Amino acid sequence: MSNQTNSFSSPLSDDIVKHIDHLNLPTVQKQHIRLLAHCLEIFKEIANDDVSLFEEDQLLREWCNEQSQKFNDENFNQIFYQQMCSAANKLNSFSKSIKKNFKELNIEDLIILVEQDWTN
Repeated sequence: MSNQTNSFSSPLSDDIVKHIDHLNLPTVQKQHIRLLAHCLEIFKEIANDDVSLFEEDQLLREWCNEQSQKFNDENFNQIFYQQMCSAANKLNSFSKSIKKNFKELNIEDLIILVEQDWTN
């Protein structure tokens, strides 16, 4: 297995990771929160201040393309983009339902989102 991913850093702070680890939730729900938190931080980084990431698909497409080039795998790009779009749609829908801008979402919001997903 390649060590390519060892050089990538997470956008999540150690405090956020520890907070998630200490939640009284099943491991699969903690992983779901971690993934959404990771995606959310990426979306916050790449979204323009004046244009929502969810309104400007090209921003996410370009970011995914740039990231996938690190793996030198063209098939990965499309799958990666689809998965990031799925996370973006989930976060966008949730942020609208609680009347928050997606950039204002925090870890507590993500916990609520995941708990709702698992109870429905």
